[in-house]
Amino acid sequence: MFDPASPPVWIFAYGSLIWRPGFCYAERARGFVRGWSRRFWQGSTDHRGLPGAPGRVLTVTPEASGSCWGIAYRLDECTRDATLQALDERERGGYERYVVDFHCNDGARSGSWPALMYVAGPDNPNYLGPAPLASIAEQVQRAHGPSGSNREYLLELHAMLLTLGIEDDHIQGLAALLRPSAPPPTEQAQGDAEERPHVRSA
Repeated sequence: MFDPASPPVWIFAYGSLIWRPGFCYAERARGFVRGWSRRFWQGSTDHRGLPGAPGRVLTVTPEASGSCWGIAYRLDECTRDATLQALDERERGGYERYVVDFHCNDGARSGSWPALMYVAGPDNPNYLGPAPLASIAEQVQRAHGPSGSNREYLLELHAMLLTLGIEDDHIQGLAALLRPSAPPPTEQAQGDAEERPHVRSA
């Protein structure tokens, strides 16, 4: 139940939540978290791959000198609990909530505040871990699951990061390795047919 005295809840997005959040939010801000780096080290058998033929999706890994740029969303207070429940279900394939310090760097806006971030660590059963960039790209190229192609996942994220002015060597390197001649996916899952979320003014 919504408690008007409770603090706002922010979600830090570094992967598919950047380009397909799938929930209503009150506002969003561009920024980063320190001490983490974005990597395609998590296996996906429920969204971008299948059991026995997993795709690779993003997680973040601790790195003392790293910083991961993305988008933080402030959840709509009226739908906060339902949104968190839906996100837990969406990220059920090995992710856990972490509380991190989000550092806003969005034009004239700055500051820092706590945010929730979903992390798939090496102890979850779908974790694949590091691999040569070419091997990751090949797996992404061929994988497909209920939410669509793994290739789409990577390229949509890459395009959105460029739009936001965010450079990520790992993502750029993988996008460059994908074969441009690959045919587009012929099927779209219902999850990818969701409408763009309605942004409610704060």
